[in-house]
Amino acid sequence: MHARRGTAAKLTLRSLTFRLIGFTAALSLVVGVSVVAGNSQAAFADDYPTWSDVTEARNNEAATQEVVNRIKAALIELESQAAAAQKDAEDKGNVWQEADTKYQAKSAQTDTLQDQADEADTEAEEAEKRIGELASRLVRAGGGDVTTNLLANSQDADALLYNLGMSSKISQQTSALFDRAVQARNTAQSLSDAAEVARAELEVLKIAAEKAFEEAQAAAAAAEVAVAEQQERKIEFDAQLAALTSERVTTEADYQAGVKKREEERIAAEKAAAAKAAAQAKADRAAAAAAAASSSGGSSSGSSGGSSSGSGSSSSNGWTKPAYGYITSVYGYSSNYGSSFHKGTDIGAGCYANIYAASSGKVVYAGYGWNGGYGNYIILEHAGGVRTAYGHIAPGGIKVSYGQSVSAGAKIAEVGTTGNSTGCHLHFEVRPNGWDTTNPVSFMSGKGVGLG
Repeated sequence: MHARRGTAAKLTLRSLTFRLIGFTAALSLVVGVSVVAGNSQAAFADDYPTWSDVTEARNNEAATQEVVNRIKAALIELESQAAAAQKDAEDKGNVWQEADTKYQAKSAQTDTLQDQADEADTEAEEAEKRIGELASRLVRAGGGDVTTNLLANSQDADALLYNLGMSSKISQQTSALFDRAVQARNTAQSLSDAAEVARAELEVLKIAAEKAFEEAQAAAAAAEVAVAEQQERKIEFDAQLAALTSERVTTEADYQAGVKKREEERIAAEKAAAAKAAAQAKADRAAAAAAAASSSGGSSSGSSGGSSSGSGSSSSNGWTKPAYGYITSVYGYSSNYGSSFHKGTDIGAGCYANIYAASSGKVVYAGYGWNGGYGNYIILEHAGGVRTAYGHIAPGGIKVSYGQSVSAGAKIAEVGTTGNSTGCHLHFEVRPNGWDTTNPVSFMSGKGVGLG
């Protein structure tokens, strides 16, 4: 996609201005897959005005106008390319989320069918065991010839007749249990067959979801690169236009000095923001821990379970709370979502509140757009292939880039209400094997961290 940067070699500090930390990784992902911004973009990029063009045209009115026209055309083209890349990313993000939602719903259905089959199988086993016990009692109660027993043991006739009555009742119970066992066995087999069919369908849906995710991932990375390129080129082209249209002479050296200054200011701002976020996270954890201690009467005996009870402090397992607030919607099927399967847990944090990495890992998706209703969306991959996802992020609230490594508790985004959302909150997902979702509350509790 970016073999077109022949003219960029003259700008030795260009790389400093790409504000996306994962730019190189994103670029490597995009090469060979971004058809939209392929040869036509490369051909156009070869005609981008350079500072040499600006310098040569500066004292010639006709040449100046020609370069100005080229710059303006380049700005329009870059904006169009960035918009097209963003639209492509949003479309592919929607396709992926739709495929993933179908997969997660089928996965839940498959699990339910298997659970029901297992329950029916257990019921059949219990009925069969009971039948065996009753059969033994029946043999003991009614064994031998009745007439011979009455003649030989006339003194025990009452007891014998009693046992015969009991054997009749036992036989009736055995018959009922047999019918129940047969029905349970048939039910278990039927449910097992249905679960097997569902598993086959699930595998097809998983393949489709994986393919859609890879395409969405590549498109999001391409959009990231296109927007960064458009933003940086605009700064350069605006400087070139100023050099051609203003009385003050602007040189490439001036532009490069501006590049360096902007980069220094960006780094300083990032450090300040990181320090502020760390201080805020520490304060939030301290406040939550104090509240938890207060609600439990301040007993030190509960300190080891503070995280799992909702204190939000980092656990020894390297996991921490992704946001602070009450749980507003639970995982799975609920009255809030009707027939829709909710793939995560909603945490009611305030607008533009910090979102933290639940554990250390790498950004494998960071995309703006609708994303199937989850809005601006980030996915992190952690040790062992575990993934966590963060949705409804605020406009401009994604603070990481594809391929970037993050530490547990690092600020990665800001809470918003993008996508299909009626108020600011964090949609938080956990996928233990990278694909299948699980209940985030249970998973995080197992890591020593409470949500909500």
